[in-house]
Amino acid sequence: MEHKNNLYNNADSFSMAFDEAWKSKELSKQNLLDKEEKIRKTLEMIKDHPFIINSSKEAIKVAKFRIRLLDLQ
Repeated sequence: MEHKNNLYNNADSFSMAFDEAWKSKELSKQNLLDKEEKIRKTLEMIKDHPFIINSSKEAIKVAKFRIRLLDLQ
């Protein structure tokens, strides 16, 4: 993640970080993963984000919402 100094403990900041990690080259090579596994790996990539640290259950809900909203594959 490029902008680590611009991370905030809110869903908007988390969403931007999640989208960037989800679309990363590292995960795009793993297209055989099911969505739950890809979510887990994406969250692991951004595990230091303040929103995940302070609101992990909410972060998972936001991640799943973004996947549905943006029809992410």
